[in-house]
Amino acid sequence: MLASGMLLVALLTCLSVMVLMSVWRQRKLWGKLPPGPTPLPFIGNYLQLNTEQMYNSLKKVSGGVAFSEGERAKQLRRFSITTLRDFGVGKRGIEERIQEEAGFLVETLRGTCGAFVDPTYFLSRAVSNVISSIAFGDRFAYEDKEFLSLLRMMLGSFQFTATATGQLYDMFYSVMKHLPGPQQQAFKELHGLEDFITKKVEQNQRTLDPSSPRDFIDSFLIRMQKEKKNPNTEFCMKNLVLTTLNLFFAGTETVSTTLRYGFLLFMKHPDVWAKVQEEIDLVIGKNRQPKFEDRAKMPYTEAVIHEIQRFTDMIPMGVARRVTKDTKFRDFFIPKGTEVFPVLGSVLRDTKFFSNPQDFNPQHFLDEKGQFKKNDAFVPFSIGKRYCFGEGLARMELFVFFTTILQNFCLKSPQSPEDIDVSPKHVGFATIPRTYTMSFLPR
Repeated sequence: MLASGMLLVALLTCLSVMVLMSVWRQRKLWGKLPPGPTPLPFIGNYLQLNTEQMYNSLKKVSGGVAFSEGERAKQLRRFSITTLRDFGVGKRGIEERIQEEAGFLVETLRGTCGAFVDPTYFLSRAVSNVISSIAFGDRFAYEDKEFLSLLRMMLGSFQFTATATGQLYDMFYSVMKHLPGPQQQAFKELHGLEDFITKKVEQNQRTLDPSSPRDFIDSFLIRMQKEKKNPNTEFCMKNLVLTTLNLFFAGTETVSTTLRYGFLLFMKHPDVWAKVQEEIDLVIGKNRQPKFEDRAKMPYTEAVIHEIQRFTDMIPMGVARRVTKDTKFRDFFIPKGTEVFPVLGSVLRDTKFFSNPQDFNPQHFLDEKGQFKKNDAFVPFSIGKRYCFGEGLARMELFVFFTTILQNFCLKSPQSPEDIDVSPKHVGFATIPRTYTMSFLPR
């Protein structure tokens, strides 16, 4: 009894000291930090956040937290950009892969014979095969059971990040990974994806030809061999698996979800996709596949795709960064190590740049003559040195997939346009559209 009492006193004393140290540190910085509500020790402003509407809550308290990876991120990012470029990203080679995949997608959609279908996995299979051809050197058959399992795991993990529990998991990972709850399923899904990548790496190791890399994994393995005597190298097996997983995951979910949200918006606004079809017929016709260079002659289509990205606001809080040194910003002090969210949604919905930001309106990107108009507030890929290096690939995929599908099909919803709900199902670290069905009717 005495021992347990002493233990309790010791724990309370320790907790009190930690709280006092936390409060002392906060008081020391008061007057220097950017404005915002006073945080509590350890949990910060979490109790002031509505986890069902995390983005809106963060706009109110003007703060955020997340991670950055320093020198490791720099080296792996530089390598990834170079390797993707070597495998054709931004060049004609990758466009031909996208066109090929768009052709497979069209044939699969024809096979639905105009029935109402959930487009989720139709779109994700096509998009994922593009990045798979780069990461793994080949595409998957659409009915491959392992491929479908991977897509389900990725979709589940991506949607989890938009839920209240998903945001808690990201903020308090060290604690929540030990607790029961839906995060355990997300954890299981991520492990399943890691296991798949690990198996792919092992297959490549057995057949590697250093003089002829077949894919991203081969290129990383070759770099590992070159730096095996460097004790500080970032090119190791763990980073190979995680970098490939990031490439595969991000290259699948962000673009396929944007496409899925885009078709929902098209059915809400049938006049918009009808105008896009008119432009397709005028510039491309019906007898050849769309090419990325066609967009230069298709200002309305270009404006529509930009507006889809702006309106859907796929990653509203951006990817978190960490301040690498004590920083003075607009007369405020931000201490080294502070984790910051670049809240992209606050820019994409800024009334200074978009007249009616809550409305879906392609005119946001068109001038008075109907020509495409750039806007400095269009930042769905983030900005600065850490912008999304998959931007070029994503832009090409969105254009080719949207135009190829609309070249071949008219769209139909089981609901009338006025009854279609285009508000998101979840908004957290990602924006997730509502589940819906649609029909692809051959033109």
